[in-house]
Amino acid sequence: MLRQVAEGVWVHESEFLQSNTVVVQGRAGVLLIDPGITIDELADVASDLRELGQPVVAGFSTHPDWDHVLWHPDFGDVPRYGTARGAASIRDFLSNPDWKELLAPALPPEYADDIPMDLLGLVTGLPADAERIPWDGPDIRILEHRAHAAGHAALLIEDQGVLVAGDMLSDILMPFLDLDAADPVDDYLTALGLFEGVADDVAVVIPGHGGVGDGEQLRARLALDRAYAEALRDGRAPDDPRLDPSGPLYWLVDVHKWQLERLGQKNDPTG
Repeated sequence: MLRQVAEGVWVHESEFLQSNTVVVQGRAGVLLIDPGITIDELADVASDLRELGQPVVAGFSTHPDWDHVLWHPDFGDVPRYGTARGAASIRDFLSNPDWKELLAPALPPEYADDIPMDLLGLVTGLPADAERIPWDGPDIRILEHRAHAAGHAALLIEDQGVLVAGDMLSDILMPFLDLDAADPVDDYLTALGLFEGVADDVAVVIPGHGGVGDGEQLRARLALDRAYAEALRDGRAPDDPRLDPSGPLYWLVDVHKWQLERLGQKNDPTG
């Protein structure tokens, strides 16, 4: 079910890790950002849009992770955009003839059979210097960085004061770094600085996974994510409530340890 979070902006939350699909009203139809996960969920979003009388006129993927580059035939054959780096990354992955086998271990087993693969990753990269999404709707500013993945982008819907954050600024997940980057922690801190620079203009923040927040919650999440990244940089144990081994996402502790190990290997390749 679509839930309105601002004028002309709706969110659909998936059962899988509270993944958020974002719908933005344009003049002739809607922009669909990071569509949902399962076949049934995607079909439900398409059905909700039909009831609203709103066709999909364009899509956007905030980054090339599998759960952000899905699509459903009912959305139509419309432009699906991403950053130049993000589109190049998923295109490179799909060029491998065994990509489905390579992707399989990353899929949640309880949903794996219900995730549509036919239209996965068919994203067109915008020009490298693109600052806004080319569509007939409200101005949407592209805030590209490399905090989570190559070509990751947040979107600022300026008139509505909505920040679509991709896989950042979550209330349920600590920062997941791009460990393939040369300096993952510095990249993350730089991206947080980018968000801090627009925070005064944000009334609603929508993370890729987790709850929708207001401006005050945005600042709290920025502070929490900065504290986590700085703890990794300084070699300190983070004091982060999201890393609760007794909570529903107890496995985050293992992800945190894995990130520490990978960072240690980068800092000391000889071991």
